[in-house]
Amino acid sequence: MADFHQNGNVATLHNLRTNAPGALEAELASFAQSRHIGLILPSLFSELEGPALPNILDELAQVGYLHRIVIGLDRADAEQYRHARAFFGRLPQQHVVIWNDSPRMKQIGSRLDALGLNPGERGKGRNVWFCLGYTIACQDTAVAAIHDCDILTYEREMLARLVYPVANPNFPYQVAKGYYPRVGENRMNGRVSRLLVSPLLIALKRVIGDRDYLDYLRAFRYPLSGEFAMRTGILPDLRIPSDWGLEIGVLSEAWRNLAPKSVCQVEISDNYDHKHQPLSEEDASTGLSRMSVDICKAIFRKLAADGTVFSEEIFRSLKATYYRSALDLLESYYSDARMNGLTIDRHLEERSIEPFAQNIVQAGHVFLENPAETPFIPTWNRVHAADPDLMRDMRAAVAADEAEFG
Repeated sequence: MADFHQNGNVATLHNLRTNAPGALEAELASFAQSRHIGLILPSLFSELEGPALPNILDELAQVGYLHRIVIGLDRADAEQYRHARAFFGRLPQQHVVIWNDSPRMKQIGSRLDALGLNPGERGKGRNVWFCLGYTIACQDTAVAAIHDCDILTYEREMLARLVYPVANPNFPYQVAKGYYPRVGENRMNGRVSRLLVSPLLIALKRVIGDRDYLDYLRAFRYPLSGEFAMRTGILPDLRIPSDWGLEIGVLSEAWRNLAPKSVCQVEISDNYDHKHQPLSEEDASTGLSRMSVDICKAIFRKLAADGTVFSEEIFRSLKATYYRSALDLLESYYSDARMNGLTIDRHLEERSIEPFAQNIVQAGHVFLENPAETPFIPTWNRVHAADPDLMRDMRAAVAADEAEFG
């Protein structure tokens, strides 16, 4: 991927393999003296027992420019929280584990419920939201990065490349989105991005016409990557979805709130692999089926908010156009994989396209039945306006959990 193509919508920062190893880290250490850099790790307890996270921590332990690491821990009981504290204790940086299931954090959640500011169902979006709130409450971080805890091919250079565009005070970027090729076990991966999002955006443009928002999303080489870095000044007004539409939702917020020149995408890895979700053809409430529905709804809602009128007829046309577009792209993916010595199961790929096409229509039905649905978690500015003490009390709750179970 070492080229220098620019699409004209968002700046693309490539890895041209011309920098010496560690050069970016040396610059980041200089920036970090006056611009603190933080990292957010949303984690399930089960990921502590997986193959990826121990290596991620080994790599992070060598990163000297990080001011604080905020770990959001989901689906853990008291003993598992205690274990997580010890597990992450190998990190030499200042770090904190937010036990989202603790009685104290549940009390914070109850206060939000009482205010009508429910942060939604448990999931990555809710986890990230609480971590962002904690980061805002600390008031000492200029740049916050987010990445997943299941990256099997993690190297600390990924983080350096991700945060550099927003940490460099001479750059104009407020948001940086990571991209990479999804390759693992000699296979071309990334089915949802390749087989759903890319052909869906092509189909939408054919069915509803040109939209600047569609051109913006199509400019991203990997719109579903879970790797972001942001200047923290934008965080209090950030509205993020609580469902699988998190990544599209953050990009949509950047589109809504920021000038185009404030957003960039940056190549962070030559080879990226992480945990794979099952397709779940028989159950649309789990796996890639649930993910595909949530992603489609996120895109439809944003287009509707910008004035696009949807109907059952449009969604039927969209399904047919998507299906043809996806099959055309599949031919390109097959050629690309073969030329690079990768395997690609065309039968399985086509089997994936079929439920994705159905889920586009299902997402359309859900949207038409409840077009006013707002699955976004309230912004932290709104929370602060409703309860000025809540963020302070959340920090105190996290500290009390640490003291009790340390």
